[in-house]
Amino acid sequence: MNIEQAKAISLYELLIKLGFKPTRENANESWFLSPLRDEKTASFHVNTKKNIWYDFGDARGGDIIDFVCAYLEKSEEASNVPDALRYISNMSGCVPTIAAVTPREAELKEPKLIVKSVGEINRLALVYYLKGRHVSVDIAKSYLMEVLFQNKETGKDFYALGFKNEDGGYELRNPFFKGCAGKKAVSFVRGTIPKPKGIHIFEGFMDYLSILTDLNRDRLDDDAIILNSLSCLKQATSLIKNYGYEIAWTWMDNDDAGNKATQAFTDFFKTEKIDHRPMNESYTPHKDVNAWLVKKLTPSE
Repeated sequence: MNIEQAKAISLYELLIKLGFKPTRENANESWFLSPLRDEKTASFHVNTKKNIWYDFGDARGGDIIDFVCAYLEKSEEASNVPDALRYISNMSGCVPTIAAVTPREAELKEPKLIVKSVGEINRLALVYYLKGRHVSVDIAKSYLMEVLFQNKETGKDFYALGFKNEDGGYELRNPFFKGCAGKKAVSFVRGTIPKPKGIHIFEGFMDYLSILTDLNRDRLDDDAIILNSLSCLKQATSLIKNYGYEIAWTWMDNDDAGNKATQAFTDFFKTEKIDHRPMNESYTPHKDVNAWLVKKLTPSE
């Protein structure tokens, strides 16, 4: 996709695909809560007729390429013009179809949660939870926060470990709860190698942290995508397509849903000529990477 082709793509439609909804609109313009920062009053204006934008709260604007560059930069991803063109191409429907995988039942019944505060991990219960999962607390603190959240249905407050996703939401875990506050989205972690040839794909952040713990490292050499939900497979493929990866390692659960996700990735990687290396056998017969790590580090009786 070249610059002129990208500029012909509707910015309004791109924002909708990214999960942003206008707070008000008419035939020629729309107002959104800014995708580039946190705000409570919509100040992000899109002229749908001219296909341009202006963020009044940030005093900047431009065309769709300018927006995607700013959006990628905010997401701490590579954000030059070629990166923006690749992203627009992927999001405009040029990504090969990947088979849908139905999320597990627990993912479909998550209550509505509100984040009330976010800070460093201090609560002993959360530290002991990490130790019980045999995940390095020091490594985990590089990625996780202590989140106070409220269940809107019950009005009760809880503390949990929070892992931020690319849409600003948090995957939440404590000994008694597993859920998400905000919109479900993947999390992307850059590796130590600039522009690497490899990409690791994990189902959940505990699996990712388990591998780091086993290797005693705070980052992998290659990039990593944490799905956070099997419903996010298409988001992952949008990040991967045309980036230049040559090898992909997938770390899916050893169950029916995980097997279907592995096959879906196999089919996708064939279209991209990426060498797919499923890692399931390395932690069989355990359900997932963390279960394997717990067994490995638990002293035998």
